[in-house]
Amino acid sequence: MGWFKRLKEGITTSTKEKKETPEGLWYKCPSCKKIHTVQDHAAYKYVCIECNYHERIGSKEYFEVIFDNNEFVEINENLVSGDPLEFTDTKKYTSRLTDNINKTGLKDALRSAYGKVNGYNLMICCMDFGFIGGSMGSVVGEKIARSIDYCLKTKTPLLIISKSGGARMMEAAFSLMQMAKTAAKLSQLAQKKIPYISLLTDPTTGGVTASYAMLGDLNISEPGSLIGFAGPRVVKETIGKDLPKGFQTAEFVLEHGFLDKIVSRNDLKDTIGNLLKFFKK
Repeated sequence: MGWFKRLKEGITTSTKEKKETPEGLWYKCPSCKKIHTVQDHAAYKYVCIECNYHERIGSKEYFEVIFDNNEFVEINENLVSGDPLEFTDTKKYTSRLTDNINKTGLKDALRSAYGKVNGYNLMICCMDFGFIGGSMGSVVGEKIARSIDYCLKTKTPLLIISKSGGARMMEAAFSLMQMAKTAAKLSQLAQKKIPYISLLTDPTTGGVTASYAMLGDLNISEPGSLIGFAGPRVVKETIGKDLPKGFQTAEFVLEHGFLDKIVSRNDLKDTIGNLLKFFKK
């Protein structure tokens, strides 16, 4: 026997009238599992309000965070990688490039643009992990080189935001050559005493770490970023020992002298602005 009996028909809500919660309204932090609205998460620059977890973001978001009023001029935006090796693994390299261009709306794994930060001129080269893991190929190296040429011509400071799995092996030696190429161009910048700030974000690994990412006049990072040349598993297998707690995190790297400062994304613009003001003197 049921405890309750419907006294009046037609008082239930029909399926058509039920209100469904729209998709994409909530963000669940992968670190602390707390839930916030997507709007609040974006307003806090994609950093968890509860635990300070920094979500991975791309060049679009970094430009919004750093440039005054999100106003900037992008340069060399139409450079696209060739396929001199006619490389094929699970698919042709040309097909992989086309797929990533269509998926991300980007032409390659780095965008370069200049604008103002707190009123000071700045050139930013920002990597996008969503494009073949932010891998460094010939276009990434060429864009950095051309950006440095612009900085040399206009005496504009440079910021490179690294977020990469390393060199793009589909381009083999053409990719590895970018390490020497970008390092040589940065030496020209140093000779002219034009500031270069390197921002290492999660993850910064491989040939990028072994080249321009660690060559800044100031090397800074976001909290919790993975920074290293080889991954922890490879290092452990190579040395045959267990790794220290927090190995290759930004905090570990800072403690061992490879970083100058860890900066929260919400403080990033003011920190860079203050550095530009200092370098201006």
